[in-house]
Amino acid sequence: MTKIDKTKPIVLVLGSTGQVGKLIVEALSYDKEVRVRVTSRRSEQVEALRQRGQDAVYLDLDDPHTFAGALAGVDRLFLLTGYTVAMLVQSKTLIDAAKKAGVQHIVHLGIFGEWDCTDPHFAWHQMIERYIVASGMAWTHLHPNYFMENLLGIAPLKDGVFSMFCGDRRLGMVALKDVAAVAGTILREGSTKFAGKDYWMSTVALNGAEAAVILSKVLQQEIHCDYKQPEDLGDLLMSGDIPVEPNYAEASVEFMRQVMDGRMGYIGSVRDDVQFVTGKPSTSFEQWAIENRDRLIPNK
Repeated sequence: MTKIDKTKPIVLVLGSTGQVGKLIVEALSYDKEVRVRVTSRRSEQVEALRQRGQDAVYLDLDDPHTFAGALAGVDRLFLLTGYTVAMLVQSKTLIDAAKKAGVQHIVHLGIFGEWDCTDPHFAWHQMIERYIVASGMAWTHLHPNYFMENLLGIAPLKDGVFSMFCGDRRLGMVALKDVAAVAGTILREGSTKFAGKDYWMSTVALNGAEAAVILSKVLQQEIHCDYKQPEDLGDLLMSGDIPVEPNYAEASVEFMRQVMDGRMGYIGSVRDDVQFVTGKPSTSFEQWAIENRDRLIPNK
């Protein structure tokens, strides 16, 4: 049996089975300086993770009774909540529990928003950030822009066409692996270097036509962008094909409205802090497309 070094800090990763969390866990699993603890709200998944040798705990963000056991002994916390207005009470109660448990440093995955923005789900994240600061624990806030992986999810490429829901406006983008690399570096190295700092991740700014040119080159076929309106996103989210909470769906539509009318024009800008944290260049859109070629056109 492998002897556990209890002098190493414990890093608790929320959302450890999701897109970003999984990448963070993978990055930290190769590190010998920290112990990684993962979570799930499904008991059978916790057991499966334990069978694979991971320090896995049951944690349900809607049930504060599950917080104490999950947080016991934790030094650093990666905070990621679900896409729902419930993120407010979930985060508030978890931050309170982290304070009681003696957590030293919280790394929060937020949004790419200016301080006075009026988009609802951006405002929710900003309220969480302020509450973390007020807690007195060391903190680091991460601000990613539009994920490149949205071209594999909510706006996938199909028959040579993908959609953008803000007309021909530019969106700043970042690859999920870069978000995970930044979070993993901070969680590994701790608060001495990174506490009290905000890091922004918008590594390239493209509109649909510009993205289509790059995709056409990489995929070696003609790719086009279908410029849609924010209301089209609302129809998609409320169609039932994508599970989404209504308040969050409406907030997402409002986000696209504000990108289009200029109130959130800064979403189309580049602000790239990836290399400041990781020491490595961020991923270009072309590089991301090359790496994800088989996922973009899986049947080719």
